[in-house]
Amino acid sequence: MNNQDLQFSNTFNKPAQEVFNAVNNVRGWWGEGIEGGTDQLNDEFIYRHGDIHYSKHKLVEVVPYKKVVWLITDSQLTFTKDQSEWTGTTISFEITENGDQTQLTFTHHGLTPQVECFEACSGAWGYYMQSLASLINTGQGKPDKKELQTAHT
Repeated sequence: MNNQDLQFSNTFNKPAQEVFNAVNNVRGWWGEGIEGGTDQLNDEFIYRHGDIHYSKHKLVEVVPYKKVVWLITDSQLTFTKDQSEWTGTTISFEITENGDQTQLTFTHHGLTPQVECFEACSGAWGYYMQSLASLINTGQGKPDKKELQTAHT
């Protein structure tokens, strides 16, 4: 159990297409100031959270209404000893439609309890998964405001 990747799962009374579209609307649930494309295969985008978090993501798998996978190609977490511990990890969004419900499973592969940022990052991902759920259910997420996303140095 200790080697388990961080994972969240939620079921929505929405079609898979709506869930998929919300996942790809990264500015709508994670950060308004995201730079780059977030919805096509090979798109790359940058997320920043003040001066404590920088990560660059590449969409390496996009299966419409079923799955999205991001590879983190660069990262700097200023609150950890190994500031690049996210680099090389992946984030997947698995979408499974069952009747009039759709299950969304988020997994940050490589973010395990052995990783220094696990506790802080788990809490942050929990917040953003609630923001994504809000975007799916109400059309309005709770992303970081642009002002919070300062330049990477």
